[in-house]
Amino acid sequence: MVLLKVSAIRKQEGHDDVLRNISFTQQHLQKIAIAGASGSGKSTLLKIIAGLIQADAGEVLFENKSVKGPYEKLIPGHPEIAYLSQHFELRNNYRVEDILTYANALLPLQAAALYDVCRIGHLLKRRTDALSGGEKQRIALARLLTASPKLLLLDEPFSNLDLIHKNILKSVIRDISEALHITCTLVSHDPGDTLPWADEVFIMKEGQIIQKGSPEAIYRFPVNAYAAELFGTYNIIRDAQIKSLLGMPGSQINNKELFIRPEAFKMGSSNEADALKGKVNAVYFCGSYYEVEILLSNSRITVRTKKSPPAIADTVYVSLRAGGD
Repeated sequence: MVLLKVSAIRKQEGHDDVLRNISFTQQHLQKIAIAGASGSGKSTLLKIIAGLIQADAGEVLFENKSVKGPYEKLIPGHPEIAYLSQHFELRNNYRVEDILTYANALLPLQAAALYDVCRIGHLLKRRTDALSGGEKQRIALARLLTASPKLLLLDEPFSNLDLIHKNILKSVIRDISEALHITCTLVSHDPGDTLPWADEVFIMKEGQIIQKGSPEAIYRFPVNAYAAELFGTYNIIRDAQIKSLLGMPGSQINNKELFIRPEAFKMGSSNEADALKGKVNAVYFCGSYYEVEILLSNSRITVRTKKSPPAIADTVYVSLRAGGD
């Protein structure tokens, strides 16, 4: 069932096009993540969907009804669409339960379940000025959810959090969809936030959606270097020898760049059929894996491995993993 339909949205600020002809649909409980560099239009798009900014052209339909912008409505916003800004605010020196009780339409058991999902039940008696940033953010989120929205828009929710509170909030956002049956759209620049969570990923650049797809398709088959870079380390393959190794037809060898992730390659110490000879230039420890920079005859590539890496200046042989596995 289509919950949200965005059609040909355009927004201009001065002479600059902030959004250019944005269109997509979102199904009930479909998790959409939007990635893009700063200034690509992500936050503006979310605010237009929420009815907080007026689009210059186009239409947003929520459950087949038009979402009105601030030029059409005295109090901006839609009662069933919640928007959590990265610049959320909580009143200082108030007890958490007082902030949450205001405008709370939930029954006590429903409220308790919500607080449990948001991991804030133990904070209800605390005052807001005694909370960490991550705790404040989860309370701001719970306050929005007391209105029982059907769509939750999350604008860079992890940007100012340490790793501990970030992981807690990731669990909360998963539970919001699964336990509370609320559809979510998430904006983030970190692939670790989007790839494991989303059903579909949009990539935005200069006010346009330049690629849509499943997380795996977005990661493995980026449309250009910009899309590749958003989701981690990658190799740009221009060398005809490497393209031939990858099995590209001759007609494509000279006129197409390839974007290959480091884990798509494997390396060994002995020559194998179709392997390329190279020399180790650098080794980087990344926690659960190593990234090894290898100099080939006319280029360099990065290979990711979980095994003990070769030493710098060692000779290695590089080939593509079977089936990309």
